[in-house]
Amino acid sequence: MWGIRLVISRKLGSSVIIEVWADVVCPWCFIGKRRLERAIAALPGLPELEVVHRVFQLDPGAISEGRLTIDVLASKYGLDAVGVQNIIRQVESAGAAEGLTMRLLETQSGNTAFAHQLILWAQQQGSGQELLDGIFSGYFENASPIFTVDELMPFVSAAGLNTEGAREVIAAGSYRSAVAADLEIAAQFGATGVPFFVFDRRFGISEAQPFEVFVETFAKALESPLI
Repeated sequence: MWGIRLVISRKLGSSVIIEVWADVVCPWCFIGKRRLERAIAALPGLPELEVVHRVFQLDPGAISEGRLTIDVLASKYGLDAVGVQNIIRQVESAGAAEGLTMRLLETQSGNTAFAHQLILWAQQQGSGQELLDGIFSGYFENASPIFTVDELMPFVSAAGLNTEGAREVIAAGSYRSAVAADLEIAAQFGATGVPFFVFDRRFGISEAQPFEVFVETFAKALESPLI
């Protein structure tokens, strides 16, 4: 498929670890996640995969109360309403090509720290991707706010997780240091934007590259023997 013959040189039983630095208000992260998933589905005979969410915040100093994304973009890039709408249409078009119906004009921007802490917590329980998917879909496809603890609880519940436990995690700040650690690793890798994908800490993909790039990177990771 796609003209690539996979030669799996890694040790029998070893898994591919894919770390994905992303922010939950980054539309290209949602798009990139879909492209990664398509690449995985397109390649038969893959070994076990472990996809790990890593934290990146586009605006770590943002307030919790959301502002309309169009206003934030206009201020950040010095654009008028038409300029912002043109950018949004391009992103929505890219999302539509991946089967995503985005409502970016209706979304708000805010601080994503609580969302990331809960995703890391869910990841420890084996439900990180389910919670991440729910938050991505809720935010981009339904324009749901995702910044306060109360706003995040429906997504926690939908992922099959305990909401009382989630509230305790936020109140105790249990994953603040894990968030900081992910940000530090991203800086060490030189990541200045997201999405940022790292395969086995050996091969990287910066930004939401075309689907074919993911397929080619899988081939490199699998054909290169582990030491």
